[in-house]
Amino acid sequence: MTAIKRLFGEGFRVFFLAAALYAILAVAVWEAWLAAVATGMGGLAGLVPDAVPPQLWHAHEMVFGYAAAALGGFFLTAVPNWTGAKAARHLFIATAALLWLLGRVALWSVGTLPPVIVAVADLAFLPVLAAKIATQLIRRPKPQNVMFLGLIAIVWTGNLMVHLEWIGVTADTLEAGLRGGLFGLAAMIAVLGGRVTPAFTRNAMVQSGRETGLPVSRRPFEIAGNAGAIALPLAIFAGLPAAITGAIALLAGAALLARLAGWRGLWTAARPILWALHLAYLMLGLGMIAYGLARHGIGDENAALHLVAIGAVGGMTLAMMSRATLGHTGRPLVAPGPVAAGYVLVALAALVRWGGAALPPDLYMPAMLVSGALWLAAFLLATVALWPAFWGPRAPREDAPKAPGRTNGHSRVAA
Repeated sequence: MTAIKRLFGEGFRVFFLAAALYAILAVAVWEAWLAAVATGMGGLAGLVPDAVPPQLWHAHEMVFGYAAAALGGFFLTAVPNWTGAKAARHLFIATAALLWLLGRVALWSVGTLPPVIVAVADLAFLPVLAAKIATQLIRRPKPQNVMFLGLIAIVWTGNLMVHLEWIGVTADTLEAGLRGGLFGLAAMIAVLGGRVTPAFTRNAMVQSGRETGLPVSRRPFEIAGNAGAIALPLAIFAGLPAAITGAIALLAGAALLARLAGWRGLWTAARPILWALHLAYLMLGLGMIAYGLARHGIGDENAALHLVAIGAVGGMTLAMMSRATLGHTGRPLVAPGPVAAGYVLVALAALVRWGGAALPPDLYMPAMLVSGALWLAAFLLATVALWPAFWGPRAPREDAPKAPGRTNGHSRVAA
C-alpha cells in the first residue's frame, strides 16, 4: 500500500511509468500485427481494433496515448518548480491517471463503444491537465511558461480533428489531426528542449570547472526555430498547400540545427544523460527537414514523420523521463547503462524506420519490424532500470553523490 501511495504522490512517477509501459504494450501489439501481415496471416483478427485502419490506431495511440502520458508526468513535475506553486497530490494525480487510462481503454474498444463515447473518454485528459497547470501558472504567469498551454491546446485539437472524422462530423480532418498533433509535440520539444538542453549542458560544464566555450544561444535562430515549429501544426490544421507547409518545416529544421550547433554537444560524449537531449534535438531538426523535403516531392513523407515521432518525440521523452525520475527521487543524474543503451536504440529505431522507405518492397516490412524491435528493447531496458525509482522511496540526499550533468535542488526539470 505504501508503494501505491507513493506512486500517486508525485506526477512523474505514475505518468512516466504509464508512458513507459504503454510504449511497450502498444508497440508490441503493433509488432505482432505487422508480423502476422508479413507472414500471410492477414493481421491477427481482434489484435488491434478493426473498426479503424490499424495503422491509424497505431499512430493515434503513440501520439495521443504514449506522448500524452509523458506530457502529464513532465508538466505536473516541472510547473510547480517554475512557479513555486503547490504540486498536485494524490487525489488529482489518481483522477488524471484514471482519465488517461479510460482514454486508452476507449481506443481499444473502437467499434464496440459508440464513437462519441470514445471521443469523450479520449479527449478528457489533456483539458484536465491543462486546467491544473493553469492554476499553478497563475502564481507566476511568465509568458515563456504560459505558452505551453497553447501547445497543449494544439495537441488536443489534433486529437479532436481525428475524432470528428471517426464520429462522422467531418470527412477529411483525420490525417491533418494526426500530423498536427505530432508536430504540436515537436513544437514543445523545439521550445522546451531548446531551453533545457543548453542550460543543463552549461550547468554541467561549469560544475566541471569549465569557464570558456560554454553553450551559446543565437536569438535569430531561436526565434526562427520556435516560430516555425509552432506555425507548422497550425498550417497543417489550416490545410495550407504542401509548398507552404514544406517551406515552414525546412525553415524550422534549419534553424533548429543551427541552434543545436552552438550547444557544445561533443563535450557531452561521456555523459549520456546530456547527450540524449542533444541527440533527440538533432533528430527533430533532421525530421523537420526530411518532412519539408517530402512535402516538395523529395523523399517519403511517412518515413519523415517517423523520424520526428520516434527519434525526436520518443528520444526526448525518454531522455526527460529518465532524467526527471532519477533527479526527483534523489538519485545521481547518471543514466544507468540500460537507460543509456535505450537512448541509442530509440535513435537507431528512428533511422531504420526512416531508411526502410528506400529499401525494396520485400525489405520494407522487415525494416519496420526491426525498428519496432529496437523501440521495444529501448523501453524494456529503461523501464526495468528505472523500476526501483518509480516505486521506491527517495534516496537520502546525502547518499546521492553529485555526478556529471547534475543540477542542484529540485530544479532538475525546471527550465
